Order: sequence, then structure tokens, then C-alpha cells
Amino acid sequence: MNRRNLLTSILVLPAAYSIAGCTRPSSASEVIVSKTTNANFTPLSVPPPDWQSLLPADRYRILFEEATERAGSSPLDDEHGEGTFICAACYLPLFKSADKFDSGTGWPSFTQPIAGNMATKTDFKMLLPRKEYHCARCTGHQGHVFKDGPKPRGERWCNNGLALVFVAAGDTLPELRG
Repeated sequence: MNRRNLLTSILVLPAAYSIAGCTRPSSASEVIVSKTTNANFTPLSVPPPDWQSLLPADRYRILFEEATERAGSSPLDDEHGEGTFICAACYLPLFKSADKFDSGTGWPSFTQPIAGNMATKTDFKMLLPRKEYHCARCTGHQGHVFKDGPKPRGERWCNNGLALVFVAAGDTLPELRG
């Protein structure tokens, strides 16, 4: 892409999205566009600042300010044990270890989440739309879904390690928090 095309895409695409009605949401309560109902939990209405006292600052930034950790910084990328990956904020189970794979990206990656436990939105932070996902219970930001994963689904659920806690098989899952 030459400089003129790059500048055009930077200036024209946001205007085109706006004209098409694709405006960027301004708050977490507006972000969830696709959520599956799950009878196993009730979505929380805890405001993000209330999570700040329960979480270390780095986890809070990722979960409720939608930050991203540095690639290769999470020990969960190398976690290969059997168990369940849960939301670091509310403890909702999000992924099974059987669905984890090594994507080579430096972030924990999964082929699919536990059904009904994720909500998605469209993210325009990189100008072009991306599918971002959040815990369906507390709306804590987890990561993005890409269409370059292994067969048969072809999805890569790329997660921030600090947004998750691993619970080994045989250990008791903690009670839901919040």
C-alpha cells in the first residue's frame, strides 16, 4: 500500500463507517452486540470502578479498559494442563483446555469458547472492524476472534492471559464472584 492509499484509508474509512451508521460505542454498556443467553448465570450490573478494588491494576486495565498485554508475557500461553480457563474478574468458566492450541502469536489461543459464556462486539480501534469478545457475565474484555484458526471451525480466540485464571482438572472451580 502506498502512502496516498494509506492516508485515504485513514481519512475516508472512519467517515464511511459513520455515514453507514457504524459508530463506535462510547461505553461498555453499549458494546455488547451479540450475546447468548445462558441459564447457568445472571449477567452482572457491577460498574467497572467496583472491580478496581478486587483486581490488580494490570488485570483491571485489560478487563475494563480494554488494554492488551505484551505478546509472550503470559505464562498461560504455555499452559498445557487439563482444566478450565475462567474469567479473572467474575470467575465464569470461558474455555476448556481441550480447545486450547499454540497459535504462535504469544497469547493463549482457543478454537472456541464455552457456549453461552461470551459476548461479542465490533471493534474499530485498528480502523477496520474486528470481532472483540467479552465475558458475558461481567463484560470483562478478553480478546479478539480471528478467522485463521485450525479446522474445522477456523477460529482463533486470541485471549489476554491476564484476563484469565487457569483451574486445573480435579481442582474445584471458585464460586462466581461479583
